[in-house]
Amino acid sequence: MSYMGGTYDVIVVGAGHAGCEAALASARMGAETLMVTINLDMVAFMPCNPSIGGPAKGHVVREIDALGGEMGRNIDKTFIQMRMLNTGKGPAVHALRAQADKFLYQHTMKEMLEKEDKLTLRQGMVDEIIVEDGVCVGIVTQTGAEYRAKAVVLTTGTYLRGKIIMGELTYESGPNNQQPSVKLAQNLRELGFDLVRFKTGTPPRVHKDTIDFSKTEIQPGDEHPKFFSYETKSSDNEQLPCWLTYTSIDTHQIINDNLHRAPMFSGIIEGTGPRYCPSIEDKIVRFADKPKHQIFLEPEGKDTKEYYVQGLSTSMPEDVQIKMLRSIPGLEKVEMMRNGYAIEYDAMVPTQLWPSLETKKLPGLFTAGQINGTSGYEEAAAQGIMAGINAARKVQNKEMVVLDRSQGYIGVLIDDLVTKGTNEPYRLLTSRAEYRLLLRHDNADLRLTEIGHDIGLISEERYAKFVLKKQLVEQEIERLRQAKVKPVEINPMLEAAGSAPIVDGSNLLTILRRPEVTFAMVDAFSPSPYDLDEDMREQVEIQIKYAGYIEKQLGHVEKLQKMEKKRIPEDIVYDGINGLAMEARQKLNKIRPISIGQASRIAGVTPADISILLVYLEHYNRVTAAKG
Repeated sequence: MSYMGGTYDVIVVGAGHAGCEAALASARMGAETLMVTINLDMVAFMPCNPSIGGPAKGHVVREIDALGGEMGRNIDKTFIQMRMLNTGKGPAVHALRAQADKFLYQHTMKEMLEKEDKLTLRQGMVDEIIVEDGVCVGIVTQTGAEYRAKAVVLTTGTYLRGKIIMGELTYESGPNNQQPSVKLAQNLRELGFDLVRFKTGTPPRVHKDTIDFSKTEIQPGDEHPKFFSYETKSSDNEQLPCWLTYTSIDTHQIINDNLHRAPMFSGIIEGTGPRYCPSIEDKIVRFADKPKHQIFLEPEGKDTKEYYVQGLSTSMPEDVQIKMLRSIPGLEKVEMMRNGYAIEYDAMVPTQLWPSLETKKLPGLFTAGQINGTSGYEEAAAQGIMAGINAARKVQNKEMVVLDRSQGYIGVLIDDLVTKGTNEPYRLLTSRAEYRLLLRHDNADLRLTEIGHDIGLISEERYAKFVLKKQLVEQEIERLRQAKVKPVEINPMLEAAGSAPIVDGSNLLTILRRPEVTFAMVDAFSPSPYDLDEDMREQVEIQIKYAGYIEKQLGHVEKLQKMEKKRIPEDIVYDGINGLAMEARQKLNKIRPISIGQASRIAGVTPADISILLVYLEHYNRVTAAKG
């Protein structure tokens, strides 16, 4: 027996990292938003590693922040360690990574959601999507409550028909022994959606007091940490170290002796696992020549003794897990507090989505996060903020916001999913971005704050600070271009830096282009009249030193933009286009690309097909204009 629970503009189903960003974005844009989740104690829960960021993922958190999202601010408040990775390499691959106090992270995010004016939180199990006249108009919960809305965002993570696997033991469950969502998965199938079965896993947690840290290597945080949010200027968070150890020959022997009991190899696991985050048993088999693998021991929070054993993800039986752990240096007497496990779940085939993350089959229904076949909190949050933005804009009858591949890793992530799909849990890597020199950790604000402000997620105060930063950076670059120097003035500085002296006059911008010369040296020689903070100084240096490469990539982007601007009408009939290869027709009909740029990235669509499509579009546009 159902009853009317309420009417909203947007409903978000799920309160993981995707759900939190979707609900906050929607509510902050003025849409009355309802967030429904199976368990309110699991808001923003980290079922796997207690960390945020890393290569490509850290870039994404900065982009979420530049758009006005919450993840960066939240981890800055709750981190217990902050490290900048890849500092020995160029700025394109610098990546920030934080260890989170996972309990504080959850608590702080839940507090933020509860304080949001236009956001209502409700505990409940969603069983069904309400469809009227081919449009999604709401949801029904297990208790019979019916909630109506103009847009629904599904962010169900790994809960759809979730199944925990540990050796021979299997049982229906969401992550961390939560209830799984079974009826909603069935309902999505009934509505005609293609679902696939994926798998992910997590390692055991062990008790701190049973670790012998003297046999491990300390991994401290940065002495002067950087932050994820552009709004965070300082922090007095106490940092806790992580610790590095390695698997041993004995570990590998224990695993090899028990492979017949490993669900991955015994046939119990049906789902496809993540290639870039394999289980330890998978690693031992795939890299049989490696004598050892890295294991990081990571604290889960300030007020807990639980440590996360990063690198030992497993679905082995419990007795094998404890033997594996005790074969690792430093863990000989360790006590396991929680077992590692694998979890299988249903995921949406993401080529069923428009680039706005709205489903093609059911207008008004959006999906975001692990339901779309991704792995990782950051990838989920990125999709969440975009789905929340677009759900709110749909309600407000505004144009959808779609980031292209040259604007951000978020653009790369979503385009890869909706254009190419994925046959395994998708993880963002810097190598997936063809414009990674433009998509740096340091310049996410320059790329995306304007968009965040336009859609109403960046405050006027923050926007004014951003505009000032941009102006000061431009003015300082221009000052260095105009600042002429003579050999007699600059050569002592160059000599001290181990740089060749100049013979003729030059300017400071040219001097700063030299690899061995830093902005600090130039500034000491000729102090800037502007009040530049550390971020601005870094920006000046990077923009000057990498100008040639950046210009080259911008040239490529310009060509790409022309392809992206050539829109493909929604009502185009691909079967009626003469000359298109059969495979191209099938793929174009399935993906329904919104632009020639997107069409060109579909596997199986050749350059010849694109040429035919361009000729057809020209004719189509002429005919349409003549009729109009």
